[in-house]
Amino acid sequence: MPLPDLTPAEDTLEPVETWPIARLRALQTERMRWTLRHAYERVPHYKRAFDDARVHPDDFVRLEDLARFPFTTRQDLRDTCPFAMFAVPRERMARIHASSGTTFKPIVVGYTQQDIDTWAAVMARSLRAAGVRAGWAVHAVHGCGLFTGGLGAHYGTEKHGCALISSSGGQTGRQVELITDLRPEAIIATPSHILAILEQFRAAGIDPRESSLKVGILGAQPWTNAMRAEIEDAFDMHAVDIYGVSGVMGPGVAQECVEAKDGLHIWEDHFYPEVINPKTGEVLPDGAEGELVFTTLTRAAMPVIRYRTRDLSRLLPGTARTMRRMQRIASD
Repeated sequence: MPLPDLTPAEDTLEPVETWPIARLRALQTERMRWTLRHAYERVPHYKRAFDDARVHPDDFVRLEDLARFPFTTRQDLRDTCPFAMFAVPRERMARIHASSGTTFKPIVVGYTQQDIDTWAAVMARSLRAAGVRAGWAVHAVHGCGLFTGGLGAHYGTEKHGCALISSSGGQTGRQVELITDLRPEAIIATPSHILAILEQFRAAGIDPRESSLKVGILGAQPWTNAMRAEIEDAFDMHAVDIYGVSGVMGPGVAQECVEAKDGLHIWEDHFYPEVINPKTGEVLPDGAEGELVFTTLTRAAMPVIRYRTRDLSRLLPGTARTMRRMQRIASD
């Protein structure tokens, strides 16, 4: 039996999702101009970096001019930890997140209330693109700690008009009980989480295909199409990818659309993507594989310029949306 058609109704899309490309590029240009000046004037790191590269926000005229500006790396974020990358005083922050820091100095990221509203909006957009309907219950396995995944899912789910079941990670047997008893239609988890839950269903003698789940939104780890096929067949549900970077925003930077499952549409009205040669830094044309780089376009608390993610991908034309897609980050 084919999986049910969960294609979002056209009248539920935000207009920007299907804008003509020329109109989208004009918006990106306007927002990029603001971001570069905001970063230069308010973040000492960017003033030094721009000056060292002999480039100024006034030098940006077209999107192609972004290639003249310096990259931001994870090491930059660590070296300026905790607050030196913030463009507003800490007192104006509505939230602070951080990486675990178990191996290196943690990366600290901050958000104003405006940033959180933007984050909630792109996460709600991602849920809708994944096929999640308003009024559904969403089982979120991510913990609501310093990791951005949990609260990103929390606010996006509520913004989309869904009931959130915030179960956090671990206690796999308890996850099965909650799914069985509370009957959520969607689940947000890592691929490894969903496979562990699948094994627990089987260990408990419960057929996962009889569960209420219709959509699994899986991210924070690379996974393969073979894993997707296994998960979809086992649960009789759609499995779609979500992508996020804590230094850029968190989950909700890009989302795979349930109707196509052909890569993740980047929400380009908020995040400008590039792909570069990881050795030379040269910007590569769409379609070429290289390192994924993002510049934030609307982030007030912590604008990020040309952030090198270290993820290998390629940029592809839009299909279900006008906005470009990124090839899924797959495991070996």
